[in-house]
Amino acid sequence: MLIDWFTVVAQTLNFLILVWLLKRFLYKPILNALDAREKRIADELADADAKKADAQHERDEFQRRNEEFDQRRAALLNNATAEAAAERQRLLNEARKESDALRTKWQETLRSEQQSLSEELSRRTREEVFAIARKTLADLATTNLEEQMTDAFIRRLHKLDSVQRGELESAFKAASTPAIVRSTFHLAPTQRMAIERAVKDVLAIHTQIQFETTPNLVSGIELTANGHKIAWSIGHYLGSLHKHVDDLLKVPPKTETKAIADPEQQANG
Repeated sequence: MLIDWFTVVAQTLNFLILVWLLKRFLYKPILNALDAREKRIADELADADAKKADAQHERDEFQRRNEEFDQRRAALLNNATAEAAAERQRLLNEARKESDALRTKWQETLRSEQQSLSEELSRRTREEVFAIARKTLADLATTNLEEQMTDAFIRRLHKLDSVQRGELESAFKAASTPAIVRSTFHLAPTQRMAIERAVKDVLAIHTQIQFETTPNLVSGIELTANGHKIAWSIGHYLGSLHKHVDDLLKVPPKTETKAIADPEQQANG
């Protein structure tokens, strides 16, 4: 069988032309399309990865901010709770201090009012008793009563112990002015002489005595010399009543009240 080389060459040439044409107009566009598609897909995947990374970053950032917000909220809540507790404690302390101050002030006011009431009651009781005693004794005053007061005062002089006599004698000797005998009522000359004689007998000294009338003694007689005093009066017993009233009212007696309430000390003072 004879080979038609012309035909073979023509067919080969046609095949090569066909291959070139296919490559030029078919395979290359397809490959380019495939490359472009692959590149587009790769770009889309890269963009998707970038967006995913951005989304993850935003998610992480959001979570971080959320955690920070939770921490900040917890810190603010703790601070607010602590400040509220501190403010509450401060208000409680201030309220307690104010309450204590008000209670102390109220107690002081109550004690002051109670003391004032007790002193006023005691004062009025004493004044009423004194007034009644003065009026009663003034109404009952007689020569016999004055003589009995004089006798009681003289007995008081004779009952002085050695220490009291020595103090009274020293007071008489140191006095630059006459001794004074004060009495509620006017003393008769005989009564004055009896008192002068008793002073001379008790103290063994002769001294000048001046007599005065003092209604405030409430039926009594007192002898003073150079600040030293010896006395007897019904006021002593009224003073004892005053002391008992003060004790019942639980009011500490004043200095002058205490001096009146102790007849012996006032008499020896």
